[in-house]
Amino acid sequence: MWSDVVCPWCYIGKRKLERALDRWDGEPVEVVWRPFELNPQLKSTGAAVREVLAGKLGSEAVAEQAMHRSTTAAESEGLRYEMSKAIAANTFDAHRLVSLALEQGVQHEVKERFFRAHFVEGENLGDPETLVRLAGQTGLTGAADALADDALAARLRDELAEGVAIGVRSVPTYVVGNRGVAGAQDPDVILDLLRSAP
Repeated sequence: MWSDVVCPWCYIGKRKLERALDRWDGEPVEVVWRPFELNPQLKSTGAAVREVLAGKLGSEAVAEQAMHRSTTAAESEGLRYEMSKAIAANTFDAHRLVSLALEQGVQHEVKERFFRAHFVEGENLGDPETLVRLAGQTGLTGAADALADDALAARLRDELAEGVAIGVRSVPTYVVGNRGVAGAQDPDVILDLLRSAP
């Protein structure tokens, strides 16, 4: 699943994926989280999501509508977004830790913790100290070292480029085998995608 930790539809998509997997009766499914940067130009210090969205969408009114749509959709999945607290920041380092978490078997825990921190608690996922603290709460070890690891950064850049190369243009994007579908899809769509796997 290609996603960004500050993408409101990706957190919703995670919940829909979980519901689909609860109903799945086929071979075991391994979910791997892959990186996508919604706003790679942002600094780690970040800015209010409302401001960033208004700049991208053209006005505060349109930004408010977008935030309302995602908040309402989140509620239908049992999520309570606090978008007025949310900070839009560069997520490269957050993706580094999600990648490290795959190696340690806690990727889902780290992803969930980062989503909740951003959408519910208003944490800045661009801040290295915040990331290390949050990741540590999931059992991830070596987070501080990972943020200074050039090899891990290079691997992440390769993964980001791979996403572009295979056509990931928006997130979430679910990819199974050589098929993919973008958007926070309903569980039935995700199940159909899983059934189509070779």
